[in-house]
Amino acid sequence: MERTDKNFVLRAVGDRPDDAHKGTMGTLLSVCGSYGMAGAAVLSSLAALRSGVGLLKCALPRSVYPIAACRVPESVYLPLRENCDGKTAADNADFLLVQDADALLMGCGLSVCDDTRALVRRLLLSFERPMLLDADALNCIADDPSVLRQAKAPVVITPHPAEMGRLLGVTAKEVNADRAKTAREFAARYNVITVLKGAGTVIAAPSGRALLNTTGNSGMATGGSGDVLAGICAALLAQGKAPFNCAAAAVYLHGLAGDLAAKRLGKISMLPSDIIDELPNAFRECV
Repeated sequence: MERTDKNFVLRAVGDRPDDAHKGTMGTLLSVCGSYGMAGAAVLSSLAALRSGVGLLKCALPRSVYPIAACRVPESVYLPLRENCDGKTAADNADFLLVQDADALLMGCGLSVCDDTRALVRRLLLSFERPMLLDADALNCIADDPSVLRQAKAPVVITPHPAEMGRLLGVTAKEVNADRAKTAREFAARYNVITVLKGAGTVIAAPSGRALLNTTGNSGMATGGSGDVLAGICAALLAQGKAPFNCAAAAVYLHGLAGDLAAKRLGKISMLPSDIIDELPNAFRECV
């Protein structure tokens, strides 16, 4: 199987023009977070900003806004109506769909309920720019993944084996029995770029092309690492590069930053936030 390398990062990132400004480096709309899951929104937001996006619009429940705003002052915030459990209400969809954005990130810490299921489905069917679905955005469509085929724009999904298992109605063990085959078949069946996370992350395109990632380590096996990957990839999508190259580059950079963090701190003690801290060094090594 073909393997990821720095060339994918070069194709997805390239040189930053000297006359660049926030309006030319992409706007990302992030629909993430819920009461009790503010950290996922914070980690994905910080990773997106460290990955060069021009403007981040972070849409999250009003109860989560004060927490996120203190941690990520660089973002623009869209505090949303929430239900009684602190989850984003479905009737925010119309407001979100009129936002000016070049890409959409959904799912990090979003939680699963009737409201979020309806919201994810509506945005998936109506948003007309590249989208990345992670975590609970995938759990919200697990009962009917065929909705992915109806998307109006390219879709990247970033499931771990358990999330992929829910989408397929199988166990994580069955998913891992042949990770490349699973990713390839899902990508082709649902017309999405599939990033099947784990030791040896596989990136598969609907065409059948698949890549095996060559970076990363076991120190990244902790809650929050996936949110960091989602933020990196969504930021690259917002900058207008080819979605498959964005996915391959994001996985490579994420793993490289993790390797740099492990070298500095050790695999046992490193945190997802340490991966974000190493992103500037990872980008420097590749671009």
